[in-house]
Amino acid sequence: MRKPLVAAFFALAIAGAGAAPAVAAPVSAQPASSAAASVSALSAKAAGTRSAAPTLRAVNLAGTVALSNCSGSVIRFPSSLDSDPALVLSNGHCLSTGFPEPGEVLVNQASSRTFGLLNSAGTRVATLRASKLAYGTMTDTDVSIYQLTSTYASIKSAYGISALTVQDTHPVAGTAITVASGYWKRLYSCNVDGFVYRLKEGDWTWKDSVRYTSACQTIGGTSGSPVIDQSTGKVVAVNNTGNEDGQRCTENNPCEVDANGNVTVREGINYAQETYLIPACFTTGNQLSLNKSGCTLPKP
Repeated sequence: MRKPLVAAFFALAIAGAGAAPAVAAPVSAQPASSAAASVSALSAKAAGTRSAAPTLRAVNLAGTVALSNCSGSVIRFPSSLDSDPALVLSNGHCLSTGFPEPGEVLVNQASSRTFGLLNSAGTRVATLRASKLAYGTMTDTDVSIYQLTSTYASIKSAYGISALTVQDTHPVAGTAITVASGYWKRLYSCNVDGFVYRLKEGDWTWKDSVRYTSACQTIGGTSGSPVIDQSTGKVVAVNNTGNEDGQRCTENNPCEVDANGNVTVREGINYAQETYLIPACFTTGNQLSLNKSGCTLPKP
């Protein structure tokens, strides 16, 4: 997964760096600019590919955050109110307590973790603090959601920064996207190449993952970055992993498994976990409710 490598970054004393599954795509890869979409042509026959190019917008770093070991973003749901406590989205494997075990789901645990809030230029303008870890898992998906001590309104008033809205519908193949890393203050632009029935990495398996086209060569530290639809500005996924060495289904080398059990390895290709299921699991006041009708996230 996209956490910094110990060997590569120890000399820089990056706090929280550690070994992780699927740590990094090649560090020589260059991110695309915020306004650029991938020039790769997508097959017109691909399922779900848009028939006409949408109007694209420049994506910037406003609302992203830097964790001690990963990236993240301040998010809201379509039903969130400005008076609600704000939320931060990242990966389950970015938890300061280490990787959750397969089948483990963490809910409403006290946390005082801090996050560096960035503006559109990538300048750190504030330190936000969690009141709790609302949800965290690496089962079926790879996600962590922290509740903050600040409301959306207070963040907007103090720093002029709005939260990113999480799209509550399934992403579409061919969509122009930007992976926005608060840790590195970098943007990576490409397209949704398709969806993976099961993505397996070591002991963990994720369902219906997003596969990027090759232009998104994300590196260590981009774990937890929001994947933003360039046409809407909404979050459609959370960046989490990639196949580093071409190995099969091992840590650092996730493999794709189809519905018939066939395995495909795509060296150098990177992936994200969809986020459209998350809004259905939160209720009034941005409170987690895993028993809410329509909520299908894994439960403890």
